[in-house]
Amino acid sequence: MPAARPGLDAGPVLVTVEYRIRPEHVTRFLKGMRTVRRMRLGDGASDWRVFRDIDDPERFVEHFITESWAEHLRQHARVARADRDVQGRTRALHASDTPPKVSHDIAGGAQVRPMSAVDPVSAAP
Repeated sequence: MPAARPGLDAGPVLVTVEYRIRPEHVTRFLKGMRTVRRMRLGDGASDWRVFRDIDDPERFVEHFITESWAEHLRQHARVARADRDVQGRTRALHASDTPPKVSHDIAGGAQVRPMSAVDPVSAAP
């Protein structure tokens, strides 16, 4: 969960997911990510890409952009069971004891409020 919450109209939002993928799983991972791409774009993302770190070939970074914080929250609410299954299979290839690192970046220096200043029920994605 983010430490701060932007206004619902803040955006665009860049979501970044960092994976560690062992060489023997790269082909399966990239195949799964093609499905994730279709899901993200079909669910409101305006851009989606996956990058491989040239200095650390086991590090892959998925980036996608949504129009606003509200749209990103709606994405969480709309995830279908089939989408969760695809994401789960792709994330299962992540070679770490910790989950993939997820970051949320807001364009233009949007104002954010600390989560402690927000009603936790309405702040849940």
